[in-house]
Amino acid sequence: MTVDVLLVAAGALALVAAAWSTVIRRLPVSEPLIALVLGVLLGPAALDVLRLPDLIADHAWLHTAARLLLAVSVMSIALRYPFHVARTRLRPVTLLLLVVMPVMALVGAGLAAAVLGVGAGVAALLGAALAPTDPVLASNVATGEPAEQDIPGRDRQLLSLESGANDGLALPLVLVAVAVAGPMTVSEALLESLWQVLGAVLLGVLLGWLGGRALRAGADHGSTDPGPELVFTVVLAFAVLGAGGLVHVDGILAVFVCGLAFNAVSTGRERTADVRIDEAVNRFVVLPLFLAFGALLPWEEWRGLGWGGVAFAVAVLLLRRPPVVYLLRRPLGLGRPDAVHLGWFGPIGVSALFYLTLESERIALDPVVLVAGSLVVAASTVVHGLTATPGRVVFREVTAGRAGDGS
Repeated sequence: MTVDVLLVAAGALALVAAAWSTVIRRLPVSEPLIALVLGVLLGPAALDVLRLPDLIADHAWLHTAARLLLAVSVMSIALRYPFHVARTRLRPVTLLLLVVMPVMALVGAGLAAAVLGVGAGVAALLGAALAPTDPVLASNVATGEPAEQDIPGRDRQLLSLESGANDGLALPLVLVAVAVAGPMTVSEALLESLWQVLGAVLLGVLLGWLGGRALRAGADHGSTDPGPELVFTVVLAFAVLGAGGLVHVDGILAVFVCGLAFNAVSTGRERTADVRIDEAVNRFVVLPLFLAFGALLPWEEWRGLGWGGVAFAVAVLLLRRPPVVYLLRRPLGLGRPDAVHLGWFGPIGVSALFYLTLESERIALDPVVLVAGSLVVAASTVVHGLTATPGRVVFREVTAGRAGDGS
C-alpha cells in the first residue's frame, strides 16, 4: 500500500512536471521542493496516507536510493559539456574541491560544536556529510533554458562539475570524520581513502573508455539501434556503481570519472543523445526520493533540538560556503556577482543523505547526526528551491547593469 501511494504520487507529479516544465523553471520553486512539500502533505504530519520506515531507526533503503540517484546524476554532469570544455575548468574546479570543500567541512563541524554543543566526533561527522555540493539540487540552477539565458556558461559549468566531482571526493573527509568519531584510526582512514579514490579513478577510466569505444564502434558499423543508445549511459552508470561496490572503491566517483572518459572518446552525436536521456532521468527520478523524504521528516526529533537546530541550519546555509567562495573569487576567476551567486547556490541534498546514512553504516551514530543533518537538507531544499529563480533574475539585472556602466 505504501509503495503504491508513493508510486502514484510520484508519477502524477512527474506528469505535471513534464507538462509544465518550462513554467516551473520560471517560478520560484523547484521540482524537488514540490516533491518534498507533497511528501509532507501525504505523510504522518498531515494526511497520513504515506507511511515509511523511521529515518533514524531504518534508513538502509534511503542510502540505496540516494546512491542510485547520485550515480545517474553525476553521469549526466560528466556528459553535460564537451570534454574539451570541461577540461578548461580544471584549475577552478580543483580549487573548489581541494580547498573550498575541506573548508566547508571544517566550518560545518565548527558550527555543529558551537551551536549544537556536540562533541568533536559528532561535529566532524556532520561537517563532512554536509560539505559536498549536491548535484541533483544544483541542476536546478545550472540547467534549463532560463539558466542558460541568464547565467554565464562558465559559472554553470563550475557549479555542475564541482557538484559532480565532490560527491565522490567527499568520501575521504567522511572517512576521517568516522576515524575521529569511532574506532578507526586516522592513518587507516587515509589509507582506505587512497585506495577508494585511486581505485575509483582507474575503474572509471577503464570502463568509460571501453563503453565509449564499444558504443562508437557499434554506431560506426550501424549495429546500434537509437533506442538502446539513448539509455546506454544510464545502464553504464549502474554497472560501474556495482563494480565499484564489488572491489570496494568509491562507486560515485568511479561513475563520474567513467562519464568523463566516455565523453572523451565518444562522438559528439553520441554524447548529445546520452545527455538528453540522462538529464530527463536526473530531473524525474529525483521526485520519488524527495517525496519519500518529505513523508519521513523527523518532526518530533527536530523539536527536540529546539531553536539550536534552527540556528544550526541557518548558520550552515549562510556560513558554510558563501564566505569562502567570495574570499577566493580572484583565484577562482570570478567577479563579485559571480562569486556571490556561486557561493550561495551550493545546495545540500541527496549527497548529504547518502553520506549521513553511510556514516550510520560504518559506526553507531549519535541520533543527533541524522536529526540535525536531515534538518539542514530539508532547509536547503526549501531555501535554495525558493531562491533559485529570484537569484537568477537578480544576477541577470546586476550583471546587465554593470555591463551597461561599462564596468
